[in-house]
Amino acid sequence: MTSSTTILSDKSISGDLKKARITSRVKGWRDLDLSLTLHPVRKDIIPLKDDNAIKNAVKNLLISNFYERPFSRDIGANLRALLFEPADAITKIALKDNIRRVIQKYEPRVTLRGIEIKYVDDSNAYNITVMFKIKEFNTNESVEIVLRRLR
Repeated sequence: MTSSTTILSDKSISGDLKKARITSRVKGWRDLDLSLTLHPVRKDIIPLKDDNAIKNAVKNLLISNFYERPFSRDIGANLRALLFEPADAITKIALKDNIRRVIQKYEPRVTLRGIEIKYVDDSNAYNITVMFKIKEFNTNESVEIVLRRLR
C-alpha cells in the first residue's frame, strides 16, 4: 500500500531563517518564605519565586550547620563553628572555603562570583557578602549575612 500523501508530522521551515529564534521555557523555581508572610486576601503563606527562591536557598545553605538536617549531615557551611576562632586571616580563609564548598556542591543553579568577609571589632561579628550569578536567569545577585557572637 503506497500513498502519496504527506505525513503531517513532517514540517519544513520556510521564509526568512534569520528571523527564526529558538526560545526555551524558563523553569520556575518556588520556595517557602521562612518569614511566613500571609497573603492579605487568601490568608495563605506567600511563596518565593524564581530568583528570590534561589537566593533564599543559598542563604539557607550558608546559615546551616553540619548535622542540622536529618539524614544529610554534611549539608551546610558550618560557619557558626568558626565564629569563636581568632579573627585573623586563617579564619577568613576557612570561612571562604566553607562557603565555596557548600555552594559548588549543593547549589548547581548558581555560579559563585565572589565572597567578601569583613570583621567588625565593635560587635565581634563578620559581615559576609556572597555574590553569584543565577545561570538560568543570567542575573547577578548577592546574599548578605551577619555572623555575630551572642553573649
